[in-house]
Amino acid sequence: MRVVSGIQPTGNLHLGNYLGAIRNWVRMQDEMDADSECLFFLADLHAISMSHEPAELRRATLEMAAALVACGIDPDRSILFNQAQVPQHAELQWLLNGTARMGWLNRMTQWKDKAGKNREGASVALFTYPVLQAADVLVHQATHVPVGDDQKQHLELARDIAQKFNNDFCTEDAPLFTLPEPITPPDAARIMSLRDGSKKMSKSDPSDMSRINLSDDPDEVMKKVKKAKTDPEPLPSERDGLEGRAEALNLVTIYAALTDRSVDDVLAEHGGQGFGAFKPALGEVLIETLRPISARFNQLLEDREALDAILARGAARARDRAAPTLAATYEALGLVRG
Repeated sequence: MRVVSGIQPTGNLHLGNYLGAIRNWVRMQDEMDADSECLFFLADLHAISMSHEPAELRRATLEMAAALVACGIDPDRSILFNQAQVPQHAELQWLLNGTARMGWLNRMTQWKDKAGKNREGASVALFTYPVLQAADVLVHQATHVPVGDDQKQHLELARDIAQKFNNDFCTEDAPLFTLPEPITPPDAARIMSLRDGSKKMSKSDPSDMSRINLSDDPDEVMKKVKKAKTDPEPLPSERDGLEGRAEALNLVTIYAALTDRSVDDVLAEHGGQGFGAFKPALGEVLIETLRPISARFNQLLEDREALDAILARGAARARDRAAPTLAATYEALGLVRG
């Protein structure tokens, strides 16, 4: 079993990033047996499909790498790298562009959403983004890819490209590409803003009080929790009592996610309490969970040499795994390489 998954490098990482995606990666790594492996990559090549600031992309890539390691991705047990250091991803994308079809890409929901009405002004990279996603997993012969609802269409495209290539250029008994199967991760907690329970926690919110950053110290965490928006009613004993109380539901959801319990279990314990009692309890759970993560995260950000070494080692391992598939693709297409 070989699992491949990528994540866009975004700066100002917060609790929502951790509980929404990163924690599932760590659990996946920890559940792997000795004959299986995980490849996790930072999708910096995907990031340039949209307008970006080069200095910000560089900073965000290193910050995301530090966050993944701080949250529990072990570079000795998993392969962690950024796309730009593994050129086989981009090479295979070009080779697969001959197999992918315009009609397939035109049907991609994310292309329609991101390009909007300005399709003529969108980058070619945005249009061919799904072919790079296919290359990301096919070049490593991934057997499984974790996907949420928004990525199922892209994995289906990767399978279509792999199948068509195998049909067109390989014999029936010796296909080149593995058709990856989807893994549906456990439902991730949906973490909302501490200032508005109807909006997701986001780095783009102008108020730093709306989010718990992975770099926040214990005093900042407790301050933000205590100032989080709530209502005057005490917590109910059952989930139905949170109907229409978005901010209360958000805080209980955070507590439940951090302690690996259900919302109902949390309410059974804390039902009847006011937020004057519940918020400090939540703050303590947050502090204890994030303390080692924040310490390691900040330590790595201050040690650029160590961070560069982690990515370089991971990239070297990824290149080794990708090289045979890329060479076989050139051969299958009849390209002369000397």
